[in-house]
Amino acid sequence: MNAAINSNRVVKVVLADDHQLFREGVKRIINMENDMEVIGECGDGIQVIELCNELNPDIVLMDINMPVENGVVATERIREIFPHIKVIILSIHDDESYVFETLRKGALGYLLKDMEPESLISAIRSVVIGHAYIHPKVTGKLINQLRRMTYLDEVSEANRGAEVKEAGVKFVDSPTNPLTRREAEVLRLMAEGKSNKSIGEFLFISEKTVKNHVSSILQKLNVDDRTQAVINAIKNGWVTL
Repeated sequence: MNAAINSNRVVKVVLADDHQLFREGVKRIINMENDMEVIGECGDGIQVIELCNELNPDIVLMDINMPVENGVVATERIREIFPHIKVIILSIHDDESYVFETLRKGALGYLLKDMEPESLISAIRSVVIGHAYIHPKVTGKLINQLRRMTYLDEVSEANRGAEVKEAGVKFVDSPTNPLTRREAEVLRLMAEGKSNKSIGEFLFISEKTVKNHVSSILQKLNVDDRTQAVINAIKNGWVTL
């Protein structure tokens, strides 16, 4: 593997993932390096905050989907409370909305769980010295997401308002809106009556990813079906027709 970062320094790593067997595998990989050591591990987003306070790690290697508090929320809290601690997301999700959201919350790395051990170590080394590291598989998707956001910002500026209109539906950018930009896109297409398959084809994402977004939308809006989600969004002013 790569040369050590600093022969006189050991990088302290905390693992946050609710799958113990996966943690054990990652811990073995990291502890094989002379300049790295896993000093703590946990299975939810609350425990990782406690470990950061207790152990003061250099790196937190964290999953997104965890009980009690997810990795996105935990990332934001860590960056607020412990700004010197660097967060790397290690996830199964390769959808750019997850990447963008975690980076927006302060993560400096986004890795996929199927990556090679050597790449994992290289990523940790890069983040330790202040660089960002994004798995190559999702880099292209992230670029496309940023391009879409730039386009939407340009349209918003051109219209001199905080609303973006597509196909007769306006989505309002509001601080109270709990949805991510990608979830707003999915909700817009849901309002048009598109199926999950059609939404996936339109956004160039898998049907499974669409289902995940729909589930997240229903949970965030505290509703049971797609129709209620659209109505709720309209009622709260996040959507206008």
